[in-house]
Amino acid sequence: MNLKFSLVALVFALVFSACDSKESNTTDEKVPEVINKTIKQDTKNTSFKLKTTNNETIKIIKDNETWSVEGYNEKIILLDFFATWCPPCKAEIPHLNNLYTKYKDQFEIVGILLENNKPNSEVQDFINEYSIKYTITNDQKNQNLASIIGNVKSIPTMFLINLDGKIIQKYVGIVPEEMLASDIKRALKK
Repeated sequence: MNLKFSLVALVFALVFSACDSKESNTTDEKVPEVINKTIKQDTKNTSFKLKTTNNETIKIIKDNETWSVEGYNEKIILLDFFATWCPPCKAEIPHLNNLYTKYKDQFEIVGILLENNKPNSEVQDFINEYSIKYTITNDQKNQNLASIIGNVKSIPTMFLINLDGKIIQKYVGIVPEEMLASDIKRALKK
């Protein structure tokens, strides 16, 4: 009986906790000093051209306190910071796919992979294995974006951006699909 309880408690703790991002703990060591100085100089207005797993480029723009993703005008955006080794990140994928399918005309998800030097072929295998329907970026600059948008230290971390470009919600750890759906609906009404 005691063993069952311990096992259930362990599984519960793993599922409902965030993974500690290995890369974010050592970002300052891996990012050259010149890049760190550039980031600190102008974090009010900056943009990130990130490579997707399809070898396309996606541009995420910060203009003062607003955010946008080029080409996704008039859509609510969810930026999902994740890693392929993170169990809660994997657990959220079916729910994110459901939301993407349900709201795709008004909503976009961009997955921001926080694993440096991960070969695109391995990321594509992960996308295929989990049937991911939304865009995934695999770029060295993903770490810089994670620092500027909200000093991402744990994964999964997600940011919901409304039609005005404002971050209206930050989620750390696994989030119920119903909560995300409620926040998306609320953002669509405004």
